[in-house]
Amino acid sequence: MALKGTLKDFGIADILQLIGHQTKTGVLHLVAKDEEVHVAFSNGSIVRADSASRKQRDRLGEMLVHAGILTRDQLDEALEIQKRTLQRLGDLLVGKHFVAVEQLKEMVQLQVSETIYRLFGWKSGTYEFEQGAVEFDPAMVTPLRSESVLMEGFRRVDEWPKIRAVIGSPAMTFVRLAELPPEVAKAPGGGKDDVDVDIDAAFGEEKRAGKGEFSTLGRNEARVFALAEPGRTVQEIIDRSRLGEFETCKALCNLVGGGKLQAIAPARAARGERLGPLGRSLRERIGSGLTRLGMTAVVGAAVLGLSYLLDAQQVAESSGEAPFADRTIAHVVGDGQLARIHVALAVHRLEQGRYPDRLEELQTEGLLTARDLRYPYRSRYYYRRDGGGYVLLPPIE
Repeated sequence: MALKGTLKDFGIADILQLIGHQTKTGVLHLVAKDEEVHVAFSNGSIVRADSASRKQRDRLGEMLVHAGILTRDQLDEALEIQKRTLQRLGDLLVGKHFVAVEQLKEMVQLQVSETIYRLFGWKSGTYEFEQGAVEFDPAMVTPLRSESVLMEGFRRVDEWPKIRAVIGSPAMTFVRLAELPPEVAKAPGGGKDDVDVDIDAAFGEEKRAGKGEFSTLGRNEARVFALAEPGRTVQEIIDRSRLGEFETCKALCNLVGGGKLQAIAPARAARGERLGPLGRSLRERIGSGLTRLGMTAVVGAAVLGLSYLLDAQQVAESSGEAPFADRTIAHVVGDGQLARIHVALAVHRLEQGRYPDRLEELQTEGLLTARDLRYPYRSRYYYRRDGGGYVLLPPIE
């Protein structure tokens, strides 16, 4: 089967559906900028997903360490042996009794699923399917049916914006406000060491009660609540829960919405990373940590030539007169200020995943000053959220 092209012409969902429908066996190669993923299929089901650009913390050994299953010393010892023997890391860890077979299978399955579902955030790139025999360990990986992956992938893409509006940063922490009801706290699979039930629900045929409903508190919420200790970040909870990024963040969202947890925003220095299928850092998405400076500098330069006029025309805001005697200058400067506010709104959305509810949030974030929101006018700009966008108009003078 000849299957090759660009993701703009043939999306991830279409490719998975075609391979699954025709029950093909082979490897799908996907490349997008600095990312490269190879997905292996056996009779139309996914049995392996390898990322050539996988981050350090997403490698199997690191996942086991962050999950609290393996110690750093044990991992270092196993890696050293691997260099000499070229054995698979998983076999080494099980052979030395560092990790149980069930724990290893759980993390391998999680690694595969996390790699697959991140592909749903890809909007560009190339693909090529190479048909042929595929090797995998059926004792270690449960094949993922393409139809199930498609349904779950679409669900995640649809729900991520709602989750990100509440859980917007991996550096966020929580404070417990109330205990869980006894029936939730004691739900099957609720204990953080009892993982088999959730793995079966995520990758098998069992339907998880309340899946897709943000108001439901179930076993995932029980496990995540037990891990949400004061000072522990979202990323640490994700690592330790062994549920994956989406299910962990959704459980946290439910717990915050249900009044069980209070989310604490991270310090500004820790806000660089975002969650979700598009959750790369601003450095990766924009190309520089100086995004805000670069964007606002363009607007600032446009109005810099008028600065000498501002000193001559400006009057105190407390007076009853217009800040500018020359209305033409006021409108020119006002247009530049509007552009500056638009830029600040765009930067806020990149950092927070949404537009602010009030312009004053831009002042609190340090994107604008109080003067920026009124000068050269006495009245405030008209601003309101409008669906996924906003409306911004100058005051009527």
